[in-house]
Amino acid sequence: MTEDVFWLKENAEALNVLESSGQDVTSDALSLYDEFYDTIEQKLQFFPQYYRFFLSIALDLESLGFTGGFAGGKAADLTHWCAAQQLVEGELSDLQRAEARRLAQRVDVQLTGLDGLDQRLHHFMNTSATFALPNKKAAYELTHIIFYLSEYGRRDPGVSDQAIKSLHFVGILSMLEQNADLLAEVCIALRFCGATVPADWVAWLEKHLSAAQFGTRSVMADDYHQYLMCDWLAQLHGSPCFEMVVPDQVGSIDMPEYNTAALRHLSHAIMETSGLMAVGGMATQTLSVSLPTDVYDMLEFVADTSEHFDEFFEKFTRQSPILQRDGNRLQAGN
Repeated sequence: MTEDVFWLKENAEALNVLESSGQDVTSDALSLYDEFYDTIEQKLQFFPQYYRFFLSIALDLESLGFTGGFAGGKAADLTHWCAAQQLVEGELSDLQRAEARRLAQRVDVQLTGLDGLDQRLHHFMNTSATFALPNKKAAYELTHIIFYLSEYGRRDPGVSDQAIKSLHFVGILSMLEQNADLLAEVCIALRFCGATVPADWVAWLEKHLSAAQFGTRSVMADDYHQYLMCDWLAQLHGSPCFEMVVPDQVGSIDMPEYNTAALRHLSHAIMETSGLMAVGGMATQTLSVSLPTDVYDMLEFVADTSEHFDEFFEKFTRQSPILQRDGNRLQAGN
């Protein structure tokens, strides 16, 4: 189980939330990791492709006070080994390079071959138009870049106003999709940037979190991650962390599901009409298609949650055609 990549990912995320938010975790609770920690060197050597998970878990366990019978700690030695093996050079993604650098810097290890990394990360974040269209991979990369650059809220990530706008675009899409997991990450990232977090987004997430339930059924996948992100955001805003009563035989975490699919309806409408026209004022008042009442209500609600909605909507509706007809010819649009 402890060699399973999903186990590694979920435990790395949970420990990271506990460590970065300064939670007081008892030694009894951390003792669950005794066996894993005792053999972590062998696991890392056999599964070097998962080195970032192993380093993250080891670093956070030790930061939380875990020793596992090894008074000096193992994380620094493991990080030096990963650096000597040049494992970061096997990464294709700048996001993964940024995470590896952040982990290594926690024990003052400098990785090589990262020239120009910050410039590329900021260029990606500043390309706001990318984030006005549904693209979950790009959206989660945006929030995680800010997590890494800010050292999870410990320092100013130095982002631009364009990057803040990019976060708002992702937040708007998340609200339209009612994607609590991604919206919570956006709100956390905005907070780490020192930017104002839309109050309506936080209120919606608080209501969503309050309806979470632990189930006893055994499932392959549940709502663990969105629960973790929503609870993390709540405690960043001053609420107690992880206060739900967990049953003895917990098998799943269940979060509310919603019937309104505003994002899907809007996307279909735009595709069918080759773009929706917005002429001045609030874009949602100029839709030229018929939408279900609940979808329109959600659209109007979301429009009032962010100062960047009108610019988002203009880009979301793809109003600049790729090709235009000029007589019997087609030419590129503006």
